Amino acid sequence: MYARRRRAYFLLMGGCLFLFVSAWAFVRLFSVEAAVALCVVAMVIPPVAAMVANRRGPDDRWWDDPTGDPKSDEWWDELDGKPPRKD
Repeated sequence: MYARRRRAYFLLMGGCLFLFVSAWAFVRLFSVEAAVALCVVAMVIPPVAAMVANRRGPDDRWWDDPTGDPKSDEWWDELDGKPPRKD
């Protein structure tokens, strides 16, 4: 899961960089308005890339989900500063 999210992040950021560089390298020679539009599109991509890279996968442990292993849950609760569970 992590590799897929990382690949998607780098593809989105690569596309962002491509749009920004191409806008001011050669698109501005034909149309400044189109170059500005490309930069506006490129400006929207980094927050989307961050959301894609940080979204929780179905196999990822969420911060408050119990794992089912009592020893592991006890350890995570200790790290999170939670009181011990009373079963």
